[in-house]
Amino acid sequence: MVDVKRKKGESFEAMYRRFSKRMQQSGNILQAKDRQYVKPEKSRTAKKKSALVSLKLRHKKEWLRKIGKLEEEPKRRW
Repeated sequence: MVDVKRKKGESFEAMYRRFSKRMQQSGNILQAKDRQYVKPEKSRTAKKKSALVSLKLRHKKEWLRKIGKLEEEPKRRW
């Protein structure tokens, strides 16, 4: 993090301008923007768990459709 202290008799605007300039030069803003929308990858075990949960839900939904407790969804056309 960039450390900027207010000089004696310096206005807030001047201090803020100095701070902004140092932040630009340090490259922290570019790094933050690069990481803004990137999600970390799931671990192998987390992927397996989520796949098992979705598989279980799919089987349960199919079973409910077969016994008539769930209405058939119309097939989608892509």
